[in-house]
Amino acid sequence: MWKGVVSVTANNSLLAKLDVPAGVPRGKRFVATRLVEALSASVLVAVASIAAIASAQAQSNGGYDPRSWTYDRGRNVLVSPSASGLTADGEIVPEESVIPRQVVTFSEAQPKGSIVINTKERRLYYMLGGGKALRYAVGVGKEGLEWSSRDMISKKKDWPDWRPPAEMRSREASKGRILPAHVAGGPNNPLGARALYIGNTLYRVHGTNQPWTVGRANSSGCIRMTNEDVIDLYDRVKVGAQIIVRH
Repeated sequence: MWKGVVSVTANNSLLAKLDVPAGVPRGKRFVATRLVEALSASVLVAVASIAAIASAQAQSNGGYDPRSWTYDRGRNVLVSPSASGLTADGEIVPEESVIPRQVVTFSEAQPKGSIVINTKERRLYYMLGGGKALRYAVGVGKEGLEWSSRDMISKKKDWPDWRPPAEMRSREASKGRILPAHVAGGPNNPLGARALYIGNTLYRVHGTNQPWTVGRANSSGCIRMTNEDVIDLYDRVKVGAQIIVRH
């Protein structure tokens, strides 16, 4: 039998040493050497990968670090680095309950192209005119963070960056959850695929990377939609459109 001893130098170079019987042909010695080098390299890659994952988890600040989460396109959810199938708060990710948008009768007279949000009903209505509206499911502010207003859509952003306000960061820090100062736009961003900004307020109608929260009251005041729905609404709404939020 051939005996292989593998050592790794400080600069990560690989040395493979073989104790091969003298009678073994030179060609077989070369093959054996290459085999050990390949296996050793594979081990090093695996070790490096484990170290990278451990480092990401160490930086997760109690489970919340978008850089260390992965995006499951099949389920359209973020997967925790420490436990797949769990949310950032450690809760089991529920099966998605899709609430389809649909055209409904809306008897209240509002300008075509405007938006009416009923937070108690957790629904958003986009006025189509002629007594009709397109109804979407939304997530709304949790208890104590409800609000109401009449304003306008001041701007629109495609895959917006997220900069949580100081008040939100302080509130979450008191619960032991450290929020980042900035998260770049993308699938790991809590604002999702699109955002409609409401006047000069900090509130937005936006997508989400947690679609299971749509239809619930658990946001910090913003109106959440699935990415599919917010993209549809974004393409319809114009800057300057009226928006009414009722509680």
